[in-house]
Amino acid sequence: MKSPASDPRALLDALRAGTSLPDLPADTVETARALAREGHVATSAEVEALPEPLAAALLEASVLAGQPALAEGLSSSSLKPLAKLAKKALYRLRSRGVAVAEAPRPAPTESPIPASDALPALASIITGRGERALVLGRSIRGGGVEVVQALLTDEHGVIQLQLGEKGRGAWRRVIKEGLEQGGTMELPVHEAAALLAEAAGLNLRTHTPFPEGLDVALRHFGIQPQLEPTALPPPEPDDVRRSREGDLLHETSEMAAWLPPEPVVKRLLAKLDEVVVSPLALSDVQRQDQLQSAVASVAQDFFSPDMARRYALRLWRMADFFERTDRAREADVARGEARRLFHGADQPFSRFAERLFEKVLGLVAAAGARAEATAQRAPGAAPSGAREPTLSAEAAPSQERRSPGGLILP
Repeated sequence: MKSPASDPRALLDALRAGTSLPDLPADTVETARALAREGHVATSAEVEALPEPLAAALLEASVLAGQPALAEGLSSSSLKPLAKLAKKALYRLRSRGVAVAEAPRPAPTESPIPASDALPALASIITGRGERALVLGRSIRGGGVEVVQALLTDEHGVIQLQLGEKGRGAWRRVIKEGLEQGGTMELPVHEAAALLAEAAGLNLRTHTPFPEGLDVALRHFGIQPQLEPTALPPPEPDDVRRSREGDLLHETSEMAAWLPPEPVVKRLLAKLDEVVVSPLALSDVQRQDQLQSAVASVAQDFFSPDMARRYALRLWRMADFFERTDRAREADVARGEARRLFHGADQPFSRFAERLFEKVLGLVAAAGARAEATAQRAPGAAPSGAREPTLSAEAAPSQERRSPGGLILP
């Protein structure tokens, strides 16, 4: 049977439960039990005096409690294994949304960077496909800037990367033009480094090969891949209210274009076709109810636990963007939806998720209305009001894209 000493979480549980731990010195175990009490915050000096397994368990306690002080203090410990554990704890805390002070990082031997010369970074917003761009720069000898431009996805990690050098003027233009294009935000370099670390860790977990230059970029910027998946804080009591407002996120210019993946859209269109071609005599209200029911069914099937967590992290990143652009309500709603999606809260079902699919129904209806208007304006068209609008294939011009059941596709 595996010893709890090899697993920080299991060892922490054993300490708090009073379980015997014969593999560790009895005196240090008793000291660690006292430090592991719920609500107690151990100091760096207290933890450094313990064997490494017990120190790791107390770091685990600080992460679970969302308290960064211990990890911040130990990240610069002279005990290298302990400092490494503390830095991993800081990555986990930061990825959960906990404010963490930037740990002092030794300058790369290739080109030392004065702390006062830190350069800003640039990040695009995340798309509905889970993609975003990241640009980091660091000063190098001779007055230039080493530049990393990376494309990240929340499915595979870093999928493209360019590493090069620019003059100071060219670097300033990169930042200026990036911000002018919109949909981007300026970040402190340590926050951008955390995003790159998170993505590189995803490369490792999904066995996606590093693109050329990524290992060099990580080394030059002093970045270690984040080995554990990012986690979000648990839902708050008011998140149910926030979830009922989740559809407003789709009204923002940045998220208006978010749609489900194309294979899922096709699945939804097939269900809508079934309603349209149903042999049952349905009133307009009944047909609309059935269309809405089809949307809800496909949405709930799509948001499996894994998919819900992926979209939760997208919303968490968008909340940061909304906050930085002075949209507190949108940021608040996005964080509430993110926490509930990440932790599987499905009652009531996410309005953000439902609206993601309702937009497909809206686009189909709008495309059908445009086609109907075009047909009525065409030479020889029947006068307005001469016939009921229809979704049948015969009513559409030949260039229209239609589903098998006759729905006009957006």
